[in-house]
Amino acid sequence: MTDVANKRIPVTEEIWESLAGMKKHGQTYDQLLAEMIALKQERDFLAHLEEIEKHGDFVSLKDAAKMLNIS
Repeated sequence: MTDVANKRIPVTEEIWESLAGMKKHGQTYDQLLAEMIALKQERDFLAHLEEIEKHGDFVSLKDAAKMLNIS
């Protein structure tokens, strides 16, 4: 089992109520926060990919292989 850190995260009453409303029956706040973190990381990753797609310079795999001398 993972060690549990006993830490406090101060939040407003409004945020506490929102978190409590998001929590599923039987779900711990640790599990809820882990789920929220994973969703944010996924969203940030997808936003990063969109940024690359908008501003990146792309070459075909064939051209990339030639540039890397692996064709």
